[in-house]
Amino acid sequence: MSTDRRSSDFTPECRTAVGAAEAAGTLLRSRFPDGFAARPKGGLGDVVTDLDVLAENLVVDRIRADFPHDRILAEEAGDLGGDGNGGEGDGGRTWLVDPLDGSNNVVIGLPVYVVGIALCVDAVPVVGVVHDPVTGRTWSARRGGGAHGPAGRLTPAARPPSPAGPLLAWTQGHAVPRDDPAVRALRHAVELRSRRLLQLWAPLLAWAMLARGDIDGFVGYRAEAIDLPAGALLAREAGVVLRHLDGRDFTGGFTGPDTERSFVAGRPEMLPALLDLVADSAAGGGPRARHPERAPS
Repeated sequence: MSTDRRSSDFTPECRTAVGAAEAAGTLLRSRFPDGFAARPKGGLGDVVTDLDVLAENLVVDRIRADFPHDRILAEEAGDLGGDGNGGEGDGGRTWLVDPLDGSNNVVIGLPVYVVGIALCVDAVPVVGVVHDPVTGRTWSARRGGGAHGPAGRLTPAARPPSPAGPLLAWTQGHAVPRDDPAVRALRHAVELRSRRLLQLWAPLLAWAMLARGDIDGFVGYRAEAIDLPAGALLAREAGVVLRHLDGRDFTGGFTGPDTERSFVAGRPEMLPALLDLVADSAAGGGPRARHPERAPS
């Protein structure tokens, strides 16, 4: 199946994703902050709650009912394949489900978490949905069809630069070691030259903030694959420009090594300055950036 398919053709998929995300949000909100148990997940400080599993099951069941042949990758269950038999799905169609982005926040009673669902065709995001159970707001995007929220289409207006620097968000993958010199140099350079650096531990919420125009940019280092496509598509369809740290175009897909999931994202007028900021981190041992283009489109 080609990703050239018209965006309007993905309306049923978007409707399913929105309905599933909002139903999962209702479940999460009904059990927060006291109605769940948590346990460690892996050896890198991550956690999983029974809310993750319950919400994931709900979303997967909704997708499976409407699109039984599609492959599903879920945060907790992993690769569920197509038809429930481990297949690759029809036409390279893969759903990605992050039922509770912000589990670490939930465990400490911090109401900063969202539900994320994406559909990729041949690894390219074509549908993305982010739902915030705390506020009840939902943002959705279809490739080529724009991004939409409760107030309609997202078209964040350009804001004049602040003399104190941009307002940015940061994310890094769970596999990144704490003593990684590249990530330390990059994060230090970003924090030093920003007005504020948000580290929400719920990257999908940061993508939604960027798409709405609440923040100026978003920098990620070896980002997690499961939540990236939904957020990246939402931002791109809202007019945000996404680049690898070296300036190449960044699609926001889920395949390949995590070293290909480091990015800079921002409004067009902000991006050159953000790429320069990333380049400055090279002096401290961070990722070395180049700028093949100065007029991002």
